[in-house]
Amino acid sequence: MLSSNELNRVTDIAWTLVNQFASQDREVPVEANRGAQIIADHLRAAGLPVQMHQPELYLSLPKTAQVQIVGGKTLRAKPPAFTLHCPQGITGDLIYLPDAGGGTPLDRSPAALGALAAARGKIAVIEGFALPNFIAGLEAAGAIGAIVVNPGVDIHWGTVSTIWGTPELPDLARLPKIPSVAVNQPDGQALIALAQAGGQVVIRTELETGWFPQYLPVVEIPGKDSEDFVLLHGHYDSWREGVGDNGTGNACMLAVALALWQQRGTLKRGVRIAWWPGHSTGRYGGSAWFADTFARDLDRHCVAHLNCDSPGCRWATSYAEIACTAEAAPYVSQVVADVAGQVACGKRPQRNSDYTFNNIGVTGLFNASSNLPPEVLAEKGYYVVGGCGGNIAWHTENDTIEIADRDVLQKDIALYFAAVAGLAQADQLPFDWRLSAAEYVETIAQYQAACAFDLTPAAQAAGTLAAAIDALYAQDLPPAVFNDKVMALSRLLIPAHFTRGPRFSHDPALNVPPLPAIADAMLWHQIPADQQGFLRAQLMRGQNRLVDVFARAAQAVAL
Repeated sequence: MLSSNELNRVTDIAWTLVNQFASQDREVPVEANRGAQIIADHLRAAGLPVQMHQPELYLSLPKTAQVQIVGGKTLRAKPPAFTLHCPQGITGDLIYLPDAGGGTPLDRSPAALGALAAARGKIAVIEGFALPNFIAGLEAAGAIGAIVVNPGVDIHWGTVSTIWGTPELPDLARLPKIPSVAVNQPDGQALIALAQAGGQVVIRTELETGWFPQYLPVVEIPGKDSEDFVLLHGHYDSWREGVGDNGTGNACMLAVALALWQQRGTLKRGVRIAWWPGHSTGRYGGSAWFADTFARDLDRHCVAHLNCDSPGCRWATSYAEIACTAEAAPYVSQVVADVAGQVACGKRPQRNSDYTFNNIGVTGLFNASSNLPPEVLAEKGYYVVGGCGGNIAWHTENDTIEIADRDVLQKDIALYFAAVAGLAQADQLPFDWRLSAAEYVETIAQYQAACAFDLTPAAQAAGTLAAAIDALYAQDLPPAVFNDKVMALSRLLIPAHFTRGPRFSHDPALNVPPLPAIADAMLWHQIPADQQGFLRAQLMRGQNRLVDVFARAAQAVAL
C-alpha cells in the first residue's frame, strides 16, 4: 500500500497531467504524438527511463459527415472511423430496422435473427451506437448505407472496423464498404419517421485513412529476482481532448509508474507500463503492434496484463463489477476490498479496451475500474456507454475537464498500484485456475443441454483437467515451480476460452463466446435440420481441438 504522503505526491503530478491533457488534442496523429511526449517528459523529470517507440500505424481519421434529406434540410452527423470515405454522397430510400441495433453488445448478431433482410438496396436506420457487428451485418445483407441513431442529444464518435489492429492482406476484404454515420436522438427520430413515410436521404462521409508514425512510450522497471513482468497499459489517444477517456487513465498510469519506481527495490518481478496510440482511429493499433513486436518476450515472461481505461471520473464510486479472467477474480476482489472497501464481482472481459493479449494467452485484469453506481445512472437518466466511468460525455466533445474528479482518481491510483505491486511482489502468483476449470465444466454442460451432438469427450477432458488443477493446488510447491505451471495454463487455456484464431494473431474486434470452438452448439435447434450435418462436423473438429488443449494443460500441471 502507498503511504498517504506518497499517494498525495503522485496524485498531484497525475492531476497536472489531467489538466494538461484537457487542452491537448490527442486525436490527430501529430497532436497525439505531442500527448505522448508530455507523458514522457513527466516520467523523465522523475528519473524514469522511457523508451519511445515509433510504429507506423494504419489509422482512419474521421473528418465530416452529413445526412441530407431529399427535398429538405441537412442534418449534422459524425462518421465513425474506418467507414467508407464517400464525399460524393450516396442516395437511397430509408428503412427503419428496430431489431437491427441496440446498445453496446459486440456479440449480438441481428443478421442471425433475420432482422436485416429488408435492408438490401436501402439506407438502414438503426438505434444505438456505430459498432462493427451492426455495420458488418447490414453490409452483408446488402444495405448501401447506415444511419445510427445515438441515444442522446450528443453524437458519439465510434469505430466500425471488425479488424483488430493493422490489417493483414486477407483482412482488407473486411474493411467496411458502405458509408455509415451517427446522428443524435432528436434528428434520429425525425429520420425514423421519414423512413416510415418512404423518404430518401443522401449521406456523405469524409475520412483520411493511411499510415501515420505514432509515439508509443514504455517504462520498464526491472524486478530483482526474475525476468518475468506485469504489464500495465492504456491508450493515450482520444477523441479530441478526451479527459475521461482516457486522459485520467494516462494520469493514473503515470502515478503508478512514479510510485513503483520509488519502491523498485521491493519488486520480485518487473513492471512494464505502456501508453498506446491508435486505440480508436487504429482499432487498437498500438497495443496490437506491441503484441506483435514483442510477442516472444510476452509469451515467455508476461505474468498478467492490466488495462487502465477511464478511471477517475466524476460520480464514479462503484467497483461492483471488474472485468478479469476467472482465475484472477479472487485477487481482484481482494484488492478492491483492501483499497475501496467494496465487494467486487469479476465478469468476463469483452473484446475491447486493448485486451490484445488473449491470443498469446496472458491472464487479464481490469478493462476499467470505477463506474457510476446504478442509482446514480438512474437518477441522471443516463444510458449505458463504454467509458468515462459511465458519464455520457464519452466519445463526445463534452469529455472535458469537468468529467475528471481528483478524489476518484486518487482512489483509482491506489487501486491500480495495489494490484500491480501485489503481482510484482508476490512469491506465488495469486491466480486460482480452479475457478477457470469450473467455468469450462459449466460451459460445456450448458452447450450439451442445447444440442444433440455428444460433447462427452469435452466434458471428460474438462473433468480430468479440473482434477489435475485441484492436485496442483493441493501441493506445497516451490513458488518458482508453481508459477511456471500457472503460466503454462494461461498460455494454453486463455486462447481456448477467448479466441478463435491461432496464437500470435488477432481475433476480430467482436466478442467471443466461452470455449468458442464448440460454442455454436447453441445454434443446434435454431438452424434447419438439413444444416445440422454441417454443424456436426464443425463441433466434432472444435471438440477435438478443445480436448487436445485440455489434455496438454493437464499434462503441463502434472506433478
